[in-house]
Amino acid sequence: MEFVSEGSLALTGYAPESLVMNKELSYNDLVVEQYRELLWNKWTKCLEENKMFHLVYEIKTKASGRKWVQEMGQGIFADDGSIAALEGIVFDITEQKESENRIAYLKDRDVLTETYNRAYLDNCTNQIFSAENWPISIAICDINGLKMINDTYGHSEGDRVIVEVATLLKAFCQEEYVLGRTGGGEFTVFMPHVSSEEVHKWKEDIQRAVYGFNQAKTRFIYDLSISIGHSTIDKTHQSIDTALKIANEYLKHRKLLTQSSSHHSILSSIMATLYAKSQETEEHGKRLGVLTRLIGQRLGLGQKELDDLELLSMLHDLGKIGVDDSILNKPDKLSPFEWEQMKKHPEIGYRIAMSSPELEHIAEYILYHHERWDGAGYPSGLKGEEIPLPSRILAVADAFDAMTEDRIYQNTMSVEEALEEIKKCSGTQLDPYIAHVFVELILEQAKDCP
Repeated sequence: MEFVSEGSLALTGYAPESLVMNKELSYNDLVVEQYRELLWNKWTKCLEENKMFHLVYEIKTKASGRKWVQEMGQGIFADDGSIAALEGIVFDITEQKESENRIAYLKDRDVLTETYNRAYLDNCTNQIFSAENWPISIAICDINGLKMINDTYGHSEGDRVIVEVATLLKAFCQEEYVLGRTGGGEFTVFMPHVSSEEVHKWKEDIQRAVYGFNQAKTRFIYDLSISIGHSTIDKTHQSIDTALKIANEYLKHRKLLTQSSSHHSILSSIMATLYAKSQETEEHGKRLGVLTRLIGQRLGLGQKELDDLELLSMLHDLGKIGVDDSILNKPDKLSPFEWEQMKKHPEIGYRIAMSSPELEHIAEYILYHHERWDGAGYPSGLKGEEIPLPSRILAVADAFDAMTEDRIYQNTMSVEEALEEIKKCSGTQLDPYIAHVFVELILEQAKDCP
């Protein structure tokens, strides 16, 4: 080079005189090796065709960094048509190039987890599922109880769980694996050269990692739970669709086996949260379980209905998780606004229960447990036998327990006083027949325990 501008220092880290006449090094030495031949051939072709030169490539700087540059130039020809010189200019386009690369990167990625998205997985299947990659295993991983977490703690918490699971899965994915988020809490992993035995071990390693994560209890008050289904292609007659179908069926089977434990874990955490933020206690739920079972047995209910009553007794106030602590624990009378907020808890509890297949059958009982026999209750103003029987049974037992146990907002009544109050509320707040049955039961117990 016979002339180099002052911009050389900012671009390359070398002063112009270092490159003039190759005093310290040639410009070609700065070009990243993989572009040198391309650069030479491009210039040669442009000169042969007497066209403008244009190329984007990378250079190495004096500080051992890399920059993307755009070179534009042309040949200077003598009168006889021979090449007299080359002139051109080199621009630093690193920032622009990085932005382009980032956009291209995000096009194939899930924004929340930065794993691949479903579109990318759909597009890359033909490349991955070729015979040269056999055996190929597919794993479908699904977060148990995600909807319940979203409904109870909010979608931001649900997103936090999704990111945590994505991070965990990434740690167990080798470089050639393709991990993508294919649903709300669902991830799919394509594993070239992985046998059925190896993917089964991979699944067990993931489950052990989840167990260790839960034991540490460093990020969540509830346990993570992941169900994993997998399949392997190792024969010519197997198709991608068949392998995915087998993996999904396996996933459904695993979810059936793990659903109970995972939901129990999440529910236990939810109840712990409720106990921590309000005056409700586990003992209150147990007392209601005993009382409602006594009523149910006297009414001749079957075992399933009795079990439902016990579960309802524990979870009827589940929706109070969504009520502000200051309202739940206020010792004074609630203001009209505060009372409206408190009255929302049956609907909140209903939504939480509906999000779990195990609780869906008692969701309606939770929704209506503050309805009154005379129709003056909430949230729907149901009247008489329009109110589900379990909700009516719970209302009697809950009223009695509230009057006879210590509460921050009222003085404790004696059993006799509470029973008199139950009689007064019979036919208005409470189902008159159930109230009558309950009073008889308590009086009978009193006679048996002098």
